[in-house]
Amino acid sequence: MAVRIPTQIPEHEPASANAHAKLRALEAHLAELGSLMVAYSGGVDSAFLAATAHRVLGARMLAVLADSASLARRDLEQATAFARSIGMPLQVVATEELDNPDYARNDANRCFHCKDELFTVMEALRAKLGFTHIAYGMNLDDKGDFRPGQRAAAEHAVVAPLAEAGMSKQDVRALARAAGFPVWDRPAAPCLSSRVEYGRAVTREVLEQIERGEESLRRMGFREFRVRHHGELARIEIARDELPRALSMDMLDAMTVVLRQAGFKYVTLDCTGFRSGSLNAILPAEVLARRGA
Repeated sequence: MAVRIPTQIPEHEPASANAHAKLRALEAHLAELGSLMVAYSGGVDSAFLAATAHRVLGARMLAVLADSASLARRDLEQATAFARSIGMPLQVVATEELDNPDYARNDANRCFHCKDELFTVMEALRAKLGFTHIAYGMNLDDKGDFRPGQRAAAEHAVVAPLAEAGMSKQDVRALARAAGFPVWDRPAAPCLSSRVEYGRAVTREVLEQIERGEESLRRMGFREFRVRHHGELARIEIARDELPRALSMDMLDAMTVVLRQAGFKYVTLDCTGFRSGSLNAILPAEVLARRGA
């Protein structure tokens, strides 16, 4: 079923007047850019940015989805389905970040090498197709997190219209909901490599293990969680509001079975629950101090 993109967000919808003002600023900025390629993952930020750019620029925008072993097949399917539902132009491109030893060794700069690969591919496509700018879905909140990919964006002169319009994650979700986009409450879905402990090599086999494990947990009815890869050990993080459901012997046994089937030898449930970027907790303070570095 196609999703209707309103030309204006209804004022009675649950988005603040401040968010509506930011939307107008975003629309004006996108119009000034003239033509735009959007790095699109299917998450709420990039989906809202791409959909708004499509509404403002029409055929002068193109969503670009990077496909590699670090992208779960489910995320690829959801991203393409959303683009199709609103008639948004989409091009899927292959990226080969796993072939880069600097990426595969999985240190604190892994995300830089991933985004550097993506933006290099997009720059070549932009020149070929004649687009003026490349954009990505960084919001205002992202500036306060450890995101090495932001440095790659700066080096490639990639613009961040959501952040420039002052939009927070809450603003984006509220406006996406008001627009009727089904992705408005989608849990964050970073690449599969983000589940691998720093210092452990990222390989296709490791990523396939994680994907199989997470898909099994999703079929068991969990919505927001991660399978963190620590070699033979899988550490499961589940959102705290879903955690009570996991705390029965039957469920623990079932999770152990499916994670072992995915290739792990040991399985543990993290009692702290799901938290985004939990693997960053082991990074030295001086590294975390370099926000976006």
